[in-house]
Amino acid sequence: MSKPAKSAEVVPRSPSLMSRVQEDIDRMERMFDSVWPTRFPRLLDWDGMRTTALRAPALDVYEEGDNIVVKAEIPGATRDDIEVNVTDSVLTLSGQKERKEEVKDDKYYRCERSYGAFTRSVELPADVQTSKAEATFTDGVLEIRMPKTEEAKRKAVKLKIK
Repeated sequence: MSKPAKSAEVVPRSPSLMSRVQEDIDRMERMFDSVWPTRFPRLLDWDGMRTTALRAPALDVYEEGDNIVVKAEIPGATRDDIEVNVTDSVLTLSGQKERKEEVKDDKYYRCERSYGAFTRSVELPADVQTSKAEATFTDGVLEIRMPKTEEAKRKAVKLKIK
């Protein structure tokens, strides 16, 4: 006597680790949305990160001697695309940048473009003499040097450690 054929058992596919993580993140965002009226940026939103990178250039702000130095990476922009403003102790960079890459071949054609406005503000660590500030733009990097005011230079006091 032969055994009856077993019916094929359907095993549900388990969700991938990344989809479970994304579900947890979505649940957490809904929880935050119920507490705060403004929406926080998604934690793993790759498109949003790309957009944020376009809008907000990466900055380095540091003190070098009697100067405050700000370096900003703004690839794809020209010096005419960038506007620099200093009000009180806040430096604001804004402008537009555009990138276009076009490849023509006998067998294919590819054209990629990215463009958009950007803005970034940062509070400076000391008061500066805006009339003596200088900016240079080389190879996609904007460097701004601003001398500290005499009062800001005097605020720094070196203490002896006993």
